[in-house]
Amino acid sequence: MPDEAKRIGYTLLSQGVGVRFRIDSEEVLEAPSDEAEFGLRLKLKFIADEDDDEADEDDVAEDIAESAALGFLFTLAVLSFADAKPRNVSIIEYEEKDELRLADFIQHLSFIRGELHFDADYIRGRRIKTRAAVSSDGIVRLETLGRGKAALRWLEQLQGKKLMQLVNPG
Repeated sequence: MPDEAKRIGYTLLSQGVGVRFRIDSEEVLEAPSDEAEFGLRLKLKFIADEDDDEADEDDVAEDIAESAALGFLFTLAVLSFADAKPRNVSIIEYEEKDELRLADFIQHLSFIRGELHFDADYIRGRRIKTRAAVSSDGIVRLETLGRGKAALRWLEQLQGKKLMQLVNPG
């Protein structure tokens, strides 16, 4: 990736990683052909920093959407891409050491009815199957198919939660 594109990508990531949010709803989506290939539909809302108790929740969510929607979508796209594997014939294009490019993100980005959308099926052999939309009111809809509960892991990473712990054998 050219240096300028990397700088832009890092800027978007720093915006996205800095966003605080909560999960308001979670729904399991069954795959039409194979129930083991389930996905998730999540509804998130942008929220204020812990030290900002006085702020109106809806105003904060709108302000974050204005300033960080693009970065948040890019961050979700990067996490989805990094976690994605090939499926069936897509193995032909798959490279183990690959990263989401800014051009990939822009190609799958759209603005529909007042919302910013990222919608990707396959990117260079990786089965992404991820849709995300950020509305101007700070509501995020994230949907995955055939990815199990991967989206929850991505969100936990963004929130800084530990993904693994030592188990005390005694």
